[in-house]
Amino acid sequence: MRWKEQLLRLTPYQPGKSIESVKRQYNLAQIVKLASNENPFGCSKKVLSTLQSNDIGLAVYPDGYATNLRENLASFLQVEQDEIIFGNGSDNLIQMISRALLHPDASTVMATHTFSQYKHNAEIEGAIIKEVPLINGEHDLDGMLAAIDEKTNVVWVCSPNNPTGTYIPENKLVSFLEKVPPEVLVVLDEAYFEYVVADDYYDSIALTRKYLNLIVLRTFSKIYGLASLRIGYGVATPKIITALEPAREPFNVNSFGQLAASAALADSEFIQECQRVNRQGLEQYYQFCEQNQLTYYPSQTNFILIDFNEDGDKIFQFLLERGYIVRSGKALGFPTSVRITVGSFEQNEGLLKVLSEFLSESRVEQHQVK
Repeated sequence: MRWKEQLLRLTPYQPGKSIESVKRQYNLAQIVKLASNENPFGCSKKVLSTLQSNDIGLAVYPDGYATNLRENLASFLQVEQDEIIFGNGSDNLIQMISRALLHPDASTVMATHTFSQYKHNAEIEGAIIKEVPLINGEHDLDGMLAAIDEKTNVVWVCSPNNPTGTYIPENKLVSFLEKVPPEVLVVLDEAYFEYVVADDYYDSIALTRKYLNLIVLRTFSKIYGLASLRIGYGVATPKIITALEPAREPFNVNSFGQLAASAALADSEFIQECQRVNRQGLEQYYQFCEQNQLTYYPSQTNFILIDFNEDGDKIFQFLLERGYIVRSGKALGFPTSVRITVGSFEQNEGLLKVLSEFLSESRVEQHQVK
C-alpha cells in the first residue's frame, strides 16, 4: 500500500480512559471522569424531553442541510443562514478547513501548546507547520504574525486555549486581525465560549462581519452537554462557507444531534446555571492551589491546568487507582501538570481530597530522600 508517509508517522487521537474500562481494571465500584471537559451536569431536560417525544426514523438519512437547526441557530446568533456550516463536532470542521486549504506547498501557523487536531490535520495534508510557543500560557500573537509568510493559508487561534484555559482580550485580538493578510484564513476556535466571564472578551460573531478572512468555530459538546451527539458549527461570511461546503461530508450531522441542539438553544437558564456553578468549582481549585503553593493558569473554561512539579503521569495514575480520571499534562506539552475538568461540588471535593493525599505522600518521599 502506498500510504502517505506522514500517516505512518502519526498516532491517532488518544481519548481519555473510559469509565467501564477503569472499573474493570481496578475493581472499583464508582469512577469520576474529569478528563475530557464534558459537562458534569449533562444536558438540558428540554433536550431529553424533545428526544423522547420525537420519533426519529433510523432508516432515513439526516437532513443534509440541517434546516431546522440552521434556522434556530441563525436566529439565536442573529446571523444569516448562509453564514453557518455544521460539522460532526468542531473536530470535523477543523478537518474540513485543513482539507480545503492545506497541502505540501502551503504553511499553517498555530500556537504550541494548543489543541492537537490543528497540527494533526496539517500533518495529514503534508503542510508546512509553524508552531509559536505560548508565553505564560497565552498565545504569542506577535510571534504568530511574524511566522506568517507568502505560503501561509491558515492561522489557528484557540481562545480560550486548550489546555491552559487562557483567553485573548478583545484589544489584542482585534490588533492581530488587523495585521493578518486578507488572503490568510484565521480560525478562531471557541469551544469553551459559553464558559467565558471575562469583561474584555470579544464578540467574535460581530468580528466575522468586519474581518472577512475569519471563521469562528463553536460546539455543543461542552456546556450544552451533547458530546456524544457530535454537533459543531462554524460562522463566517457566505463566501467562506460556500468555499468550505464541498469539503463537508454528506449527511455529516446526525438526526438526533440536530434535534437535540435545537432544543438546547431554547434553554438559556440551563447554560447560565452551568456557567455559575462552574465558576464556583474553579474557585475550589484556586483555593486548593493557593493553600498548597501550586502554580496554575486562571481559567475561562471548565477545566484547570495545575503544575505539581511532579511527573504528570504519576499523578494521573495515583488518581486513577482511586477512582478519578483526569488528563496527564505529558501528552499536552506540560509534563509536570495535570488538566482537570471542573465537576460538581462533591466531585471536586472528592478529587481534591485525593490530591491532598498525593501531596502528603510526595512530601514524605522527598523528605526521606533528603
